[in-house]
Amino acid sequence: MPAGLAFAERFFASGHAADLILLVLIIESLWLRTRGWMWREIAGLLGPAVFIVLGLRSALVGAPWYWTALLLGLSLPVHLIDVKARLALHKPD
Repeated sequence: MPAGLAFAERFFASGHAADLILLVLIIESLWLRTRGWMWREIAGLLGPAVFIVLGLRSALVGAPWYWTALLLGLSLPVHLIDVKARLALHKPD
């Protein structure tokens, strides 16, 4: 197997691919904070992505299925809370 493919296989199998995505999400949250976003807004926006990526990571490293299912499942209520808050802000008069 070529060295590049072996590296990619180890990178994904170790879960580090998901770690890299989580790092990008942290950087994005810090950038949004410097733009005046409140932490609550950032959590609503990026929270579902964090849970999905954590679910991906658990699947990549071979965690029991219920951890993957739990993490993926947690993304939905966080998303719905965010949608509800955004709709309340833009409620027509």
